[in-house]
Amino acid sequence: MAYHTAEVRSRNMSERRLEKLAEVLVRYSTGVRRGELVSLHGPVLAEPLITTLYRQVLRAGGHPAVYLAPEACARILLQEGSPEQLSFLNPLDVREVEAVDVAIHVLASENTRALTNIDPSKQALRSKARRPAMDIFLRRAAEQSLRWVATPFPCQANAQEAEMALEEYSDFVFGAGMLDHPDPAAVWQRLSQQQARVVDFLHGIRELRFVTPGGSDLKIGIAGRTWINCDGHENFPDGEVFTGPLEDGTEGTVCFDFPTVHGGREVQGVRLKFRAGRVVDASAAKGEEFLVRMLDQDAGARILGEVALGCNYSITRHTRNTLFDEKIGGTFHVALGSAYPESGGKNHSALHWDMVCDLRRGGRIEADGRLISENGRFVNSDWPQP
Repeated sequence: MAYHTAEVRSRNMSERRLEKLAEVLVRYSTGVRRGELVSLHGPVLAEPLITTLYRQVLRAGGHPAVYLAPEACARILLQEGSPEQLSFLNPLDVREVEAVDVAIHVLASENTRALTNIDPSKQALRSKARRPAMDIFLRRAAEQSLRWVATPFPCQANAQEAEMALEEYSDFVFGAGMLDHPDPAAVWQRLSQQQARVVDFLHGIRELRFVTPGGSDLKIGIAGRTWINCDGHENFPDGEVFTGPLEDGTEGTVCFDFPTVHGGREVQGVRLKFRAGRVVDASAAKGEEFLVRMLDQDAGARILGEVALGCNYSITRHTRNTLFDEKIGGTFHVALGSAYPESGGKNHSALHWDMVCDLRRGGRIEADGRLISENGRFVNSDWPQP
């Protein structure tokens, strides 16, 4: 009886957390309004959160449209699809991106390594095929005619990747989203104000330099570009500021501390050398062939589309989940490939691959030669702090 009571209590607590998360996503992150069309995407595994979101969208007066897809379908297509099928862009997918007012994507996986043995050229072909829909999505997001957010649903596979028990991982996920606070939206608004100060400063900067003891010495030109304050309205959890680098303004070398996962494949020990904005040399301790295939898929894949500073000090550990890892307070990340138009970035690609570098063990950031971060902490105490 005692075991049963504890199990019920744990389930009730999980349901309350999901309700709180759904409310923040609908009311704060996307601000769903009466009469708006809201798409809810996710794998079958994420059904508990999808149904909770459905209820919250209805309460906000919106029209929810649910798209639940078995995770295995993507793998089957890559395994058995012909080149013609892999290159096919479903017009219904395009129509959806054109029509919805809000898109909420729930991320979860039964097997994070399911695509490990897929031919990289097939993944590159599929990625290239979806580029027109991605371009529409990015354009509408930049115009603010489409609001969107992506969020994780705690599941066994991601807990295992993070080397945690599911209960421990769930605590981590909800803690990263500030959901254990009485008013999570108020906490996010405070972080937004702190990040706004970082953004205001960076708007006057021409070049950032990142240096780490692990071999990174990277200069990124950002003159005239727009910095974006990411405060829980597009990714959740959130906590970063980013911009689109000058397409020919990246010079030097960057070595990434954390493994990076893209398209269901893990790549470790990535080292990139840039000259005049392009990757001229790329290597990896694991997954190098996949890395190079992704970089060679189109002309824009070897150019940076994003540079960002992680500002969420509630996230303290690497979990092999980019949604969390790129937000870790005391890190920076860059994305190879497509830029977000609202940042002023002009690079186009079917690729957008974020890679994270840790600054907390001797790294530093300089802005036009001025030190702004050392050992993963901003020098200015009015900016986000641990």
